[in-house]
This record gives sequence, structure tokens and C-alpha cells, in this order.
Amino acid sequence: MSASAPQSAPETRTASLNSSYDHNQDFQNMGIYLPRPAYQRPVSYGQRSPSSCNHCGNLTPRYGSTTVYGTPLGATPATSTEKVNKYSSRHAKVINLSGKSEKYAEGTAEPLCLVERVHGKDDIDHLPIWKRRMNKCTPLFSLVAVASYWVYFVFRIKYTIAAQHVAKRIFAMAWTFIAVEMGVALPMLCHQFWQCFLIKGRLREKLRIVGDTTPTVDVFVTCCKESVEVIIDTVRAAAAVDWPSNCFRVIVLDDGADPELKASIDCVSELYSNVYYTARTKVKGIPHHFKAGNLNHGLEFVKDLPGGASAYIAALDADMIPEPEWLRAIIAHLVIEPKLALSCPPQARRSAQLFYNIPENDPLMQSLDSFVHISEPVKDAAGVAWCTGSGYAIRRAAIDGIGGFPTGSLAEDVCCSSVLLGAGWKTAYVHEPLQYGTVPESFGGHIKQRTRWTIGTIQTSLKLNFCLFGPLVKHMSLFQRLSGFVYTISSLFTVFLTASLLTMPIVLISGGTLIAYATDDQLRLLARLCFIALIANRLNEWVMTLPAGYRLGQRDAGAMMWMAPYHAITIIQSFLLPSFLGGKTAAFSSSGSQHSELNERDPVHRAGLFRRLRVILLNSGVWIHFVYIIFCVVAVTVSTVRGIIINKGSVEQTLLFMLTHACWPPLLWLIALVSCWAPIHYAIWPPNMPDREDLLDRNIHTGIAYPKAEAKQLKWGKKNMLHEVLYFLLTAYTIVLFIGSFIY
Repeated sequence: MSASAPQSAPETRTASLNSSYDHNQDFQNMGIYLPRPAYQRPVSYGQRSPSSCNHCGNLTPRYGSTTVYGTPLGATPATSTEKVNKYSSRHAKVINLSGKSEKYAEGTAEPLCLVERVHGKDDIDHLPIWKRRMNKCTPLFSLVAVASYWVYFVFRIKYTIAAQHVAKRIFAMAWTFIAVEMGVALPMLCHQFWQCFLIKGRLREKLRIVGDTTPTVDVFVTCCKESVEVIIDTVRAAAAVDWPSNCFRVIVLDDGADPELKASIDCVSELYSNVYYTARTKVKGIPHHFKAGNLNHGLEFVKDLPGGASAYIAALDADMIPEPEWLRAIIAHLVIEPKLALSCPPQARRSAQLFYNIPENDPLMQSLDSFVHISEPVKDAAGVAWCTGSGYAIRRAAIDGIGGFPTGSLAEDVCCSSVLLGAGWKTAYVHEPLQYGTVPESFGGHIKQRTRWTIGTIQTSLKLNFCLFGPLVKHMSLFQRLSGFVYTISSLFTVFLTASLLTMPIVLISGGTLIAYATDDQLRLLARLCFIALIANRLNEWVMTLPAGYRLGQRDAGAMMWMAPYHAITIIQSFLLPSFLGGKTAAFSSSGSQHSELNERDPVHRAGLFRRLRVILLNSGVWIHFVYIIFCVVAVTVSTVRGIIINKGSVEQTLLFMLTHACWPPLLWLIALVSCWAPIHYAIWPPNMPDREDLLDRNIHTGIAYPKAEAKQLKWGKKNMLHEVLYFLLTAYTIVLFIGSFIY
């Protein structure tokens, strides 16, 4: 499937420059107007009219600190496989505002889209220099952590074999315990291995399109049975972004065909003439391909609008409220780099939440900070930035070149960016706060959302042959193929993680030898190696999670454990079991359409305790975690009592027995037990959240709403200290054993 761009660029429209510009004499003769950067002046978003442009009017650039790339809008895009320098004279003129005269390509009769280089780093606003420098050490710390783990496991295996030679028998439980530890560690090791690729470094500038000469954009707002109020808030904010109103359209793609929504959009379009509504016809028995099909319907719909399809497509989920400078930030990267097919932002900055309705302490770990602030920048550095589902922009020539949005996967966003990479295009991750949204407000909705993502990731990998071979990945680089393979394997490892967690209490209650060794010196060395591996992992965890916060990093590991059974069951049912044994095809349901029957986060209307326990424990499967906790407590108790009885009151032998059984660091059973308590704690003591309207700052004149500053901040209470205490105690316990190995 060819992804080469067409020979003629899509139609573009431009707005005339504001006559109030203060033109710089040095560039006036060239017909280039240089407005002052947007960051130098206050912006009152609530008072803006629909067609206003905050980047226009009596503005001049900040000399000596920025660069403007002038790109002819009529330039022919490069083909996906054509080698083009980053700022080729064919596609962009580079003007250095340092006060020095420089030579550059001659001017063109085409109107110039000016892209301002605000800073050399797109995340400069939220990642201090010291954190950036420390985070650059991540590859080294990750390599040390991975190496220390494998050295520890190698010696565990070596000494188990030695113990078998001495005892003349096989230590089955010791081998099982090694497998359990490796099963728990593999997802983390896989992630740490990928972090090593950060050594390439990430170079992504902070850019802004300035002025009214802009390319055309079709903004798709995809929805399917979400709240009409939520959708309208997104549409209003999208229609009021800082972009010439005659250069963009907002198209509401309603896959739920909601007549109430249509009527509401008709009202909005009376104020914003560039807002459109469409709902495709779904024929029963014919696959409609969920969200991908809805987006493809949008691609066809805009062709029949006045002016035809725009040069770029931008997309928003129904609940994602864009910041006013959203388009100026993400389109800028596409304008200056012809081979770039897609640019995608996260939903917020490091100091803020990804979403504005996350409760205090984030009990279910819904923030996604570790994904968007740690994983995505690493992938961007390796040239394999994913489309994260909302807020992205795509070059129309690129999406047409791959035949529209790929179908056959619930993760159409990841699949689309992967196919674009396979066709030879580039993708970019713009690490700026440009949109804010909501998370599912119920436990069941959260589980459905996360398991759907897992299914979509695996479906994409199967479609692309794990990114190893095939026509869809023909032009992928080694790093891009490795990324697709590693992240899929990480999803599949949840099955092994679940099996390991379930095996752990069985091993403890069995009474067999768990830590096998032939001599006391071997036991001492194992304790020391375990300490080194643990400390190396702690240090790596701190350095690696600096962009998102160390606290979120350690909490994310716990959430991975209690979520593992859901992912494992979903994978088995969707990909392994036949239908007559319980296998079923995964179905799509939008997160915003999943309403809670418990209202568990509403302090006034939430269901009673017994109903919450019945629904969450039974219907949502948390009974698995409850039974697991009881099983772990019983297993540890039985193991400890057995050690006391066997050693007949000998304190030294009893402590040694406990050390080599239930108390071997890092006490995996305790970590798993605390992790599995999280959903039970949520059911008994759910968090309180105010009404969504109370989290928004709404302009009474325009009706446009943006999340309040305090709603964006991630709040931590005293309860979160329990996780810190556990981490501290486990680390201190391992340090004590390390010191003791030199004394006893």
C-alpha cells in the first residue's frame, strides 16, 4: 500500500494579515511579517470572539531568542520515501532573528505560513534543567538495573543446581519460586530495557504558527452516546481555538445518531458557521469498524463541503477540551517538516493531571502520567511516536496515502500511527499541555477502558505481524519494529504476571525449599545480590520517573499488579479461547458512554456500602483480589508456624527458615497483597468528587468552559503516605539483611 503524497497539495485558504501589524523594516521588503511571540502577552480566552486571532495586531518578535520558519503554503509536499533535509529550501525559509544578516532562499509568490521557534525544547515549561539532566542518565541506570536483576537470577539458578548436587534431590519449589520472581519482574525489565533507547536523545522544538496565513484544517470531534453537555463543551472550545475562522471547520462525527445532540449542534452552528454535524448510516450485518469507521466517514464527508477537504485533519475525543493555542502548536510541526505525517500532544503537563476529574490520591491510577511523560517521550526519541487518541493532527495526503484510518483494531490511533510509520512517514510527540479531558467515573468503566486498550494494542500487533515483517511495516526502522514488538510482548506478559502472582501463595503454603543453597556463603551472596538489584531498581525508578514524579512511578507498578488479572482474562477470552469455551469478540464502547450505576464518587447520591461491595466485588471481579489476600495471609501464617514447629523453638533456625521462605526480600507477597487491596479499599471508601460543572471555569457570555487551575492539579492526601511507608520499610529491611550478611 503506497503512502506517497500526491503531486499537488490540497487546497489552502488564507486570511489577510491584520493591518495593525508593526512591520519590521528589515523584512518588510520581502513581504514577511513577524508578530511578537504569543507568550509575551496576556491572553483572555473567555473574551475572544469566534474568529479572533490572538497572534495578530501590533506585535513584534523577541530578538536574539527565536527563529521563524517561513513555509510556502503552496509548496508540494515531499513523498514519504523522498529524502528531504529538515528545513529544506524547497519547503521552508529559515530566518534567524539575531540581528545579523543571513542568506536564505529567495522569496516565493506563495503566501508564507510563519512558524515561530519559541524554544529548543517543547517541554521546557515543566521539566527543570536539573531534572532534564538527571533524566538523561536513565539509559545508564536502566542498564545497571536490568544487569543486576539478571546477575541475581543467574546466581539463584547456579546455587539451586549446586544445592541439588549436594542434597541429591530436585528442589521443585525453589525452581517454581524463581519462575514466580521472573514472571513478576519481566514486565518491569521489559520497560527498563526500552528506556535504554533514550540514549538517542529527544529533540523536539516548541513551535507556534503566527499570523493569519495558515493552512486549512478539518477538526473531527468523535462521539458515541456521551453526555450532550460534555460534547458541546468540547465543540465550543474547538470552534473558538486561536485560528482564522475561515481556515478551519469543526465536524461533529456522531456515531450514536443522537437527535438531541444534533439539535444542540445546530444551535452552536448559528454562532459558529464553521461547525458541522454528521452521523453515518449503519447497515445491520455490515461491519462499521467502530471509531475508525467513524473517522473514515468524516474523511469522506468533508470532501463534499465548500472548498473540499482541508490540508490537515485534527481530531478530538468527545470529552477533550482543547487549549486555545492547540492548532498553532501541533500544526506547526507538520508545516515545517514535509515528511511528518502526524503530530500528537498529551493531555497535560507534568505539574498537572492528564484529566480534570481525577480524585485525590488517584486511587485507581487513572492519570496515565507515566505513559505520556515517560514512555511516549522515549518512543518519540526513537522515532516511533504513537498517536495517543485525541488532540492529534494528520496530514491529509498521508492519511489518504494509507487508505484512511486502518480498521480491524480497537486501538485505531496506535494502528494508524504504526501504519504511517510502516509507509515511510514520520510521527511526532509534542510534549505540551494542549487539551484536558475526563476519566471514567466508575470502577467498571475504568476496567473496560484499560482492557479495551490492551485488546487494541494486541490487535494492532497481529495486524502488523508484531511489526517484524509484511507490507504494512515495509519502511519501518529497526527501532520502530523493536518498539512495536516490545510493547506487545509487555501486554502479553500480564498473563505470566497473573500466573506468577497466583502461584506465589501456593509456593509458600507448600512447605518446600524456596531459596536453595549449598553453603552459608552462597546464601550471604544471594542476599547481597538481591540488595544490589533492589537498590539499582529504586535508583533507576527515581531517575526514570522524574518527568512524571517518583510517587506516580511506584504507584503505577502496584496498579499493574492488581490490573493484571483483568488483562489476562481479557487476552485469554479474546485471543485464545474458542467461543464454545467462553471466548468472545471484543466490542467497542466509548469511555464517556459508560455511566455508573453506583455513583460511587458522588458523596450525595452514591449507593450504599453493601450494594457497592456486591457490584464491585461480584460484578466487577474484585472477589479475585479479596480471595487472593486471604490466601496470601493464610499461606504466610502456615509457612511461619511450620518453621517454628520444625525448628523446635530454636530462634536462629526459625529466623533462617522464615528468611528463606516468606521473608525473602523484597517480600513479593506483601507487595502483591497491598496492591490487591487497592480496589477493595476503593469499594469501601470511594473518593469524593464534585460535579463536573464545579471543575470548569465557564464564560457566561460565550458558554465556553475550560478546566479550573485547581482541577488540573493532582492532589495527594495523607492516605498516600501508606505507600511511601511500605516502600521505605521494604528498602530498610533489605538494607538490614545486606549489612547482616557481613556480620553473621
